[in-house]
This record gives sequence, C-alpha cells and structure tokens, in this order.
Amino acid sequence: MTSRLLAPLFGDPDIDALFDDRARLQGMLDFEAALARAEARCGVIPDSAVSAITDACVADAFDLDALGAATALSGNPAIPLVKALTARVKATDDDASRWVHWGATSQDVIDTGTVLQLRAALDAITPKLDALCATLRTLAQAERQTGLPGRTLLQQAVPVTFGLKAAGWLDALQRARKRLYALREDALALQFGGAAGTLASLQERGLDVAQALAHELKLPLPALPWHTARDRIVEVGTAFALLAGVLGKIGTDIVLLMQSEVGEAFEPSGAGKGGSSAMPHKRNPVGCVAAIAAATRVPGLVSTLFAAMNQPHERAPGQWHAEWETLPEIIRLTAGSLAQMRIVLDGMELDRARMAAHLDSFGGLLYAEAVSVTLAGTLGKASAHALVESAAKRAVTEGRHLRQVLAEDAQVNAVLDADALDALFAADSWRGMANTWIDRVLAAD
Repeated sequence: MTSRLLAPLFGDPDIDALFDDRARLQGMLDFEAALARAEARCGVIPDSAVSAITDACVADAFDLDALGAATALSGNPAIPLVKALTARVKATDDDASRWVHWGATSQDVIDTGTVLQLRAALDAITPKLDALCATLRTLAQAERQTGLPGRTLLQQAVPVTFGLKAAGWLDALQRARKRLYALREDALALQFGGAAGTLASLQERGLDVAQALAHELKLPLPALPWHTARDRIVEVGTAFALLAGVLGKIGTDIVLLMQSEVGEAFEPSGAGKGGSSAMPHKRNPVGCVAAIAAATRVPGLVSTLFAAMNQPHERAPGQWHAEWETLPEIIRLTAGSLAQMRIVLDGMELDRARMAAHLDSFGGLLYAEAVSVTLAGTLGKASAHALVESAAKRAVTEGRHLRQVLAEDAQVNAVLDADALDALFAADSWRGMANTWIDRVLAAD
C-alpha cells in the first residue's frame, strides 16, 4: 500500500494514481468492456448485450473493500470482480449478464489490465524523461568548457569537463528511453487465451476474437497467449530498473560533488529543503538520496520477477501472483526517482570557481598523465612514466608544484622547453576528446 507519509519522497503522484486499487480495477474492467465489443463484432455474443456490459464497467461503482475480502478467499481479484460485474449487468439486463467474461479466464483479465496500466505509465513517464534529457542537453552544451577533476576510485585522476559528465548522464538516459519505447512493440501485448491458452471455448472464432480484442485495446497481438511465459513482464521490470539505476548513478555523482570537502555542485536550495533536525548548517542532498534509495531497492524487486519466471505448465501456483505488487512498485520507485532528479537537475547550482581551483589544488598532479604521454614519445613509455611518477612523489613530499619539480629535471629539459612544459599545465590542455564525445551524444538523440 502506498504510504501517504513516504509517497511524496519516493513516488510521483501522477504515476502512483495509475497503480492504485481503483486504477487496477479499471484496467480489468476495460478488458471486459473491450471483450464484449470484440465478441459482438465477431458475432460471438449479441450486439444487444454490449451496452449493458460496457456501461457497468466503471470502477467507482464497485466496493473495493468487498472485492478485497473476496480476493482473499478466491485467490485473485478477477474472480470476485467478474461475479460483481455480472450481478451489476444482470440488474439492468438479465440476458446481457449471460455474456459477461465470455471465453476469457482470470489471468486474461488481470494480465491485460496490468498491460493497460503499464501503457498508461509509459505515456505519463515518457514526457518527464524527455524533459530531463532536454535539461541535460542544455547542461552538456553550456558546461563543455567547465573544467573539474575527474575522479577514479574516488581519487582525483585527470581533468575532465562538467559538460562531459552531463553528456555521460544524458547518454545513459537516452539508452534507457529507447528501452522504454521498445516495450510498446512486443512486451505490452494482449493476454487472451482462455482457461489453458487454447481459447477452446470460442472454438473456431478464437483468433477472430483475439484480433478484434487487440484492435479494441490498441495492443499488439502475440503469436499465442503467454500465461506462463513471463519474459515480457521481466523485460518491463528490467527496463524500468535500468532507468532507476541510471538515475541513481547521477544522484551518486551529485552527492559526491556536494560533499563539504568538494563543494562543486549542489541541489537547488529552498525553504525546508535538505535541512537537518540537529545541525542548522547542513544542506543535505534530498533528491539524490531518494534516487539512490530507489536504485538500491529496485534490483531486489527485479530479482523477484526473475525468480517468478519458472512458472509450470499453463497456470502458475504462486509465481504469477508474486508479480502483482512487485512490478508496480518498480515503476513507482523509478518514476519517483525521475521526479526527484528533474528537480535536482533543473535547478542545480555549480561552483565553477571551486572546480577550477581543484584542478590545481594538488600542485598540478592532475596533469601528470599529459606530461608522461608527451615525454613517452622520446623517452619511451616506461621511462617517461617512471620519471613523472618520481617527480610527483617529490612534489607531494616537498609541498611543491609538479611543474617546478619537472623543470629541474635534465631529461625533461632535453625534451620540453619552458613554453612546452607550461602548455601541458595550461587550462586548455586537458580537454582531449571531451567536446567530440559531447557532440556525438547530442547528435545521438
């Protein structure tokens, strides 16, 4: 059940509403209404039955508490729902009630209802993800000349640009977006197979009805029903999990840049945002924390979907049921993470002066690789590496700038004059292919 206390932190109201009990119920009722229309079109049930059935397929007209209690006895919510729907139709048209749920099974109702919810979630999430990608495109372009230390194993390594870092985030998000788009082609498919996948109750009209039903719901018609072939469900969960992981990675980067000792980037500030109950000076990374929490929780949920794939024969005794709450939670957490990271990145504050200062804060050590590579052309790679490594150790031990130590070395002077050495420590010497990579990412959208 969605927590009213925690949902604003970990969820997104737009997406939460698509997976509440009412939405789940309406998804199943939309299946029943579409089934009646499809079967009437195929001449399987009388046209006169359609309006009574479709008019009754309104979630607000049903008692959720009563359906919940009945679900505990029947084992799934479709059984009591079909009984309640039949009773509602019977109250207005006794003959029409005979045709409710004709030829379908509980899993058809639940799975297709879930697919309709998933499609609605994709419709809602896609523009939000597009907006975040647009923000990162702007950031990558605007900050392509902003230098800061690159960090490997959490240690300063060589210089990079903030634009390149933003482009890396964007590149991963663009791949995640493509995965979500691809779900519509096959993963979000109609489920309609009847009792054991044969649609025997509809005899020779089974395929006709299935095609008409797929048309009614605007869903792909799979080659055959997929009651116990759950790769589609796992594919959906995995696609969202990968998005959650990408968002968590972005959040982790920003959290580390926001550390007091680093202070290069910050979440937007605001009244009541990121404070501490004990320390008035704190500015905590609230949105990033929520994204990291989601990226931490979602993999365990995805493992449940994978564990539930070994569903026996034509209907699963429990594995299928394990998906019902798991998949919506994956999507809710991912959507919540996306909502938080949009706030973070839309208003992120950069301390460019501090970034620049950090480039030289360790006495020019970040430029050691550039010197080593340049010297290697004459001295050989191993000799150049050893020379610069020794100079770097001297610079640290003596508290001096690496440029000064290298300038005193005869081997260096034999290869590089003062201007050439200065150029290796210049602000524009560390960009490498950064701008090229940024351009490639921006062109790949």
